[in-house]
Amino acid sequence: MNMQRLRSFGWVVLLIPVVLVGWYLLRPKPETVDIVEISRGLVEVVIDEEGETRVRDVYQISAPIAGKLERLELDAGDEVIRGQRVARVRPVDPPIRDSRTRRELAAATLAASASVRLARAELAQANSLLRFAQSDLERAQLLSASNNISQRALEQATLEVDGKQAQTQRAEANLELRQSELDYARIRESQPTAIVTDWPEDQCCVAVVAPETGVVLRILTESEQVVQAGTAILETGNPRDLEIVVDLLSADAVRIQPGTMAGIENWGSDKILEARVRRIDPAGFTKISALGIEEQRVNVILDIISPAEDWASLGHAFRVLVRLQVSQNEDALRVPLGALFRVGNDWAVFLNEDGIASERHIVLGRFSDTYAEVLEGVATGENVIVYPSDQISDGVAVEARE
Repeated sequence: MNMQRLRSFGWVVLLIPVVLVGWYLLRPKPETVDIVEISRGLVEVVIDEEGETRVRDVYQISAPIAGKLERLELDAGDEVIRGQRVARVRPVDPPIRDSRTRRELAAATLAASASVRLARAELAQANSLLRFAQSDLERAQLLSASNNISQRALEQATLEVDGKQAQTQRAEANLELRQSELDYARIRESQPTAIVTDWPEDQCCVAVVAPETGVVLRILTESEQVVQAGTAILETGNPRDLEIVVDLLSADAVRIQPGTMAGIENWGSDKILEARVRRIDPAGFTKISALGIEEQRVNVILDIISPAEDWASLGHAFRVLVRLQVSQNEDALRVPLGALFRVGNDWAVFLNEDGIASERHIVLGRFSDTYAEVLEGVATGENVIVYPSDQISDGVAVEARE
């Protein structure tokens, strides 16, 4: 009997290590997680958006008349002075006429010439009648002096002279009109001739001058060609007088105001430029995003306040990244964004409480790029799990990643 008990006890002794090893192998392992201690620090709310530099006052120079624009001698980047000639426009030569048009114009000249001859004959006739009426008036005046004709007859002769004088003046005016028509017909009949290139500028061309001193920003029409009045030729401006325009979502635009500070980054240098919002446009516009979504955008204009030598290499229409400061709290209780998740309509985090994950609902304030401001729910010094996997839930054993 003692031997049987001893054998049973030996089996128990042998089974205990096996059970312990099995329990160790089968027990649930703690989830490895990344843990960050909740602390106080800076929470800065910024708006990041791509912007574009532009010259504050851009002058677009256009053709004042329709004509042939001579090839420009300027290049982009050349300096111009106010009043300097930047282009010349020649009036367009009349088109070459076909034979039918030439015959029509020749016939019109002949008709005008005949009208002139007719007007001259009418003038000669009017002059003859005027001289005859003046002779009658002189005779009537002599007879009236000796009371041989009545006063009415004298007045009738005077009236006749006045009427003939009016007819003569009308004939002279008609002759001038017909002569002008003849001159016009002869000009139309004459063949167009090429414009002589060595004529003085005030006779052959219209000079286009720079309205202000600056630099040629863009050449819009370079080659010699026929242009219409108002055709844009080039743009000038002062590249040292730059501003920045950035279009923001209307929901972001209402969060800033004139005077808001901004940082200008990714413009080609590691240096961050300082800028200040000068104006927010009162009207927005619709823009289609890269995802095909209609967005209401608003243009915001900023002035660069950093020294000019710091951004001397910037030019017109250069791309920049604008970081607008909306708000800033340097002593905020903050939690990393990677620790946050949604539970219904609430925000929540997992805390590491003695190796056990504990779900905690919190109330948040401002959001920055990396942190969120915590108003209620956690305290300084507590450990929060960041980037929790789907294996983490309330009550799950966790251990910090080494």
